[in-house]
Amino acid sequence: MNALYETQATAVGGRDGAAATADGKWRFNLSIPRELGGHGGDGVNPEQLFALGYAACFLTAIRQVAAQDRVEIASDTNVTATVALHDRDGHLALSVSLLIDLPGIERDAARGLIRRAHETCPYSRATHGNLDVRVELVS
Repeated sequence: MNALYETQATAVGGRDGAAATADGKWRFNLSIPRELGGHGGDGVNPEQLFALGYAACFLTAIRQVAAQDRVEIASDTNVTATVALHDRDGHLALSVSLLIDLPGIERDAARGLIRRAHETCPYSRATHGNLDVRVELVS
């Protein structure tokens, strides 16, 4: 399989360390949240980074399927991804809630766009069957 795009990041110290992309554009201190027994420092955590990526990817998928249908998407359209970490049978598991705000789009049309975006979004495809993902239209 030929990659259309490839990136690389390295983490040192795990959840309480640091991570950076190979190109140097992103460098993060990582902190374990208090809810997970950490000190809750100023760093980010993997769940936050996953939420950022999923929200951006899903919104791009919505825009792509809308363009195929010649549906104009408002500039303030947004996706909010909530990533939760759960204890499932003694193992950590993720769940995701995607709240989609599609102002100016009729509800049935919006639901159709969201369904198709969920079928094509690389994050949705990668997580399908691996974690619980709830998708909800908020407008």
